Amino acid sequence: MSAQAPELAPSAGARRVGRLEPAALAGVMSRDVAIFGRYWKATTFSSIVQPTIYLLAFGLGFKAVIKFGHLSYLEYVGTGVVATAVLFSSAFPGMFNTFIRWQFQRTYDAMLAAPVDVEELITAEVLWISARAGVYGLAPLLVAIAFGLEPDPGMLLVPLIGFVTGFGFAAFGVTVAAVAQTIDNFNYINSAVLTPLFLVAGTFFPISNLPAGVRTVAQFNPLYHCVQLVRDASLGGLGSADLAHAGVLIAFALVMWRLAIWQLGKRLVD
Repeated sequence: MSAQAPELAPSAGARRVGRLEPAALAGVMSRDVAIFGRYWKATTFSSIVQPTIYLLAFGLGFKAVIKFGHLSYLEYVGTGVVATAVLFSSAFPGMFNTFIRWQFQRTYDAMLAAPVDVEELITAEVLWISARAGVYGLAPLLVAIAFGLEPDPGMLLVPLIGFVTGFGFAAFGVTVAAVAQTIDNFNYINSAVLTPLFLVAGTFFPISNLPAGVRTVAQFNPLYHCVQLVRDASLGGLGSADLAHAGVLIAFALVMWRLAIWQLGKRLVD
């Protein structure tokens, strides 16, 4: 009989079966949850208070003098500011947390030494940030309800809308962190990208009031589509047009997710 050929031992760098292993995602996210338990008060405060101040300043300050069709200004701003809360609580952690853990703490280098690859690492980080953003997006809505906004069953969709939107902007933040040379570069993104995005998202006034060119650009703003979805869901106005809004948010999330993996992956893997 011929001798049986010896089995080849799996190489040390062999990849596990499956592209995104649930165990790897859960491992990264469980670490995030454990760390979040140490600083959740400060993070929650900053993520909720700023959009709530916008709501109180604009929604209550102008509610008696401004109406948009059948909507009071409290209804208009109370639902629109949800998107602002989602933006602040997803893009900023995506940028700052990623840059600090990658450049200063070298956390990602240590995690990649475990059976976790770049795609799983980034996906888990973005999932955790977007889950928080979906919850934080409820804060302005609850404040608006306390000041007279009528509750509606459609508001139950708001955390899901916030999650999808937050996923896209968290991945955007990771992408920015991957290409930034220093942490000071984030000032450019905050001033030149994020601030204009929430100002022309239909949060405080309809984009139909903008000049034609700016209005066209604003319609490509993912935050605008988040505002419309949240407003329609919260005020009982969901319709076929909201499928397009949801489609834009999902497409934005998927594109930014792949960009984040591509850009940060190049920096983490030599």
